[in-house]
Amino acid sequence: MPAEDFLRVVDGITPHVDPHKVFIIFTGGEALLRPDLERVGLNLYRRGYPWGVVTNGFLLNQQRLENLLASGMHSITVSLDGFEEQHNWIRRCPQSFEKATQAIRLLAQTKDVLWDVVTCVNPRNYATLREFKEYLVSLGVPAWRLFSIFPMGRAAGNPDLQFTDEQFRGLLDFIKECREENANALTQTRTKAFINVSYACEGFLGPYEQQVRDQFFYCRSGIDVASIRCDGVIGGCTSVRSHMDQGNIYKDDFWDVWQNRFQVMRDRSWAKKGQCKDCKVWRYCEGSGLHLYDDNGKLLTCHYNRLKDGM
Repeated sequence: MPAEDFLRVVDGITPHVDPHKVFIIFTGGEALLRPDLERVGLNLYRRGYPWGVVTNGFLLNQQRLENLLASGMHSITVSLDGFEEQHNWIRRCPQSFEKATQAIRLLAQTKDVLWDVVTCVNPRNYATLREFKEYLVSLGVPAWRLFSIFPMGRAAGNPDLQFTDEQFRGLLDFIKECREENANALTQTRTKAFINVSYACEGFLGPYEQQVRDQFFYCRSGIDVASIRCDGVIGGCTSVRSHMDQGNIYKDDFWDVWQNRFQVMRDRSWAKKGQCKDCKVWRYCEGSGLHLYDDNGKLLTCHYNRLKDGM
């Protein structure tokens, strides 16, 4: 997508919003592959929009980081999926861990940006989470978000990528313990480096709600999150399947789409079927995250049901 087409959309919504309260995130794929990212970012900064990047760190060197910061970058997230063998296995690239770690070391020396690390937890890195947390602390990582893989794409039928229910509960217990340790450290003389650990936004977690992340679950797609993909498609969260797309900037006005479409995301009554039909926690969950539905509107996995047997 030409940068001018994206900036035209931004200019179209600017009269309707407070730019300082609209956060723009560049993700992918790999956002740093765009050589004009700094130019786009600077244009956003001049318009009053904070912006950030999600990256695998491969192209983030000292000069690129300085250029991004000079263009007004507000935040950056680096993906690191375990130690070297684990990370390179899931990323399918022998240099990936080295590059991501170099990027993290650069960020740890930088004061003028908010940043964190996100980890895709799977059976291969599950057993080393505690050790990996200490490694991230040693690198100076201030915040760590973890998520489990939902059964889509190459993860759909791959047992190496899918948790058992026991492992899923173990992941949440680990995060809960880390957060309790941090809370205790805040009330005492801090003897260890602090790292804010949290589970990603996806899925209603029953008794783990507000114990493994700061906010109570709700699916933000189409509520306060929208996306524009590289072909101009307008959707909600970028993880949501294409059957919920709402338009295209090359034929629709983005603000009109935002105001008058997205009914499938804002009225979730259609999801009250199957395992959700008579669920006692429906009012809290409303069918879980929209990214967990296949192209036919079927819920692929329910976090609450995975945890329910142990309640």
